[in-house]
Amino acid sequence: MIRCVRIWTGDDGNSHFAEGVIALPHGERGDLLSGTTDVVSISFRETQAGGTYAWHTAPTRQFVITLRGTLDFQTKAGAHFTIRPGDILIAEDTAGSGHSWRLVDDEPWCRAYVILAPGAEARLPFVPNAQ
Repeated sequence: MIRCVRIWTGDDGNSHFAEGVIALPHGERGDLLSGTTDVVSISFRETQAGGTYAWHTAPTRQFVITLRGTLDFQTKAGAHFTIRPGDILIAEDTAGSGHSWRLVDDEPWCRAYVILAPGAEARLPFVPNAQ
């Protein structure tokens, strides 16, 4: 399974998150494989070690795939979660109070932004951890 965190805007206008995994229910050649999700584009970005980003919302619904770097994310309610290399963030908090992040190791944050197509929410392969 691939670790994943989903962040979204709740009915209260604040960002909330759930930790879980990307579902990999079936496969071929002995591999596990998720279903497909429609996407629009992919781009890559690097932020130097020590970087931070104050309160903001996601510009659009997107997967953020961390390739390098470890980050602490925070919501306005004070809840924190950590993103590490190999983790997937499903960023869906496109309105409301938003979130902030800071790099917590000596590595740059290298990531891929995968923009989700309209209507893709019905097929997101996210499975939250049991509470």
